[in-house]
Amino acid sequence: MKTKEFTLHTDHEGMYNVTVQVRHAIQESGVKSGMAVVYCPHTTAGITINENADPDVQHDLLLGLREAFPDRREFRHAEGNSAAHLKSSCIGASKLVLIENGHLLLGTWQGIYFCEFDGPRTRRFYVKVLADSSIE
Repeated sequence: MKTKEFTLHTDHEGMYNVTVQVRHAIQESGVKSGMAVVYCPHTTAGITINENADPDVQHDLLLGLREAFPDRREFRHAEGNSAAHLKSSCIGASKLVLIENGHLLLGTWQGIYFCEFDGPRTRRFYVKVLADSSIE
């Protein structure tokens, strides 16, 4: 299956629900059973799966990450975004999601999020859909 590329314009920091784009890539692929890999090729952003019903959850996650990884004078990285690199490493660059009957196997409250920790930026993320027959 061909890898699908998506472009996203972000603010300074935020979580962007990309579940619809992932579903679109799965529908376009025609795969009924398999996996989708959602991948972020950036070192100051990431991909996560979390609650999509209450926007306060995204606010709280970002607040918690800011507290866990604050900007510090001791950081040496010249661009001044070391905290964004730490958050990205913590969240991770990709997620693997199961596909069954042509649909993502997400929980009732789950969504797939692109997490921006730097920015504003024009970002890319990729979705690779793999059919069961291609992974056996």
